Amino acid sequence: MSETSNRAGESPQKPLPLDEVEKIVDLVKRSDVGEIQVRRGELEITVKARAEPLLSAAPAISHHKAVPEPASEAAQEFSPKRNGLCEVRSPVVGTFYRSPAPGEEPYVEVGDRVKAGQTLCIIEAMKMMNEIPADVSGEVVEVLAENAEGVEYDQPLFYLRPEE
Repeated sequence: MSETSNRAGESPQKPLPLDEVEKIVDLVKRSDVGEIQVRRGELEITVKARAEPLLSAAPAISHHKAVPEPASEAAQEFSPKRNGLCEVRSPVVGTFYRSPAPGEEPYVEVGDRVKAGQTLCIIEAMKMMNEIPADVSGEVVEVLAENAEGVEYDQPLFYLRPEE
């Protein structure tokens, strides 16, 4: 799934740490990106998605909510979706930030009214800042992630009560 290359005639460089390579491979697996290239000095690694078809459709990375199937009926009873709440989920693995910059006010607080498309937070992934918008207009009921902490792909970040 991955290739490491070094240009001919140059001295070999220290390889990327295995945990960094694993994160890159995981990012490609969880997204609809076909290929990622990472360069450190003259060392370059390319990770390509498999060309084979998937047996089941995987959710694409988007700013739209993706609600996984509950594991059981008991889980379904307590699901926020059943209580009329909408989940805003992380479209990527990264670091969750509640405000646009350190020392600034958070984008939203519990109890705030938001409009569809309004930025709720930022997730930093691979040194890119991704603004995460509200899927619906409504009230912020709960903030589920901690500021400056890591979040996983498809992890719930906010619960919103949609306007009726």
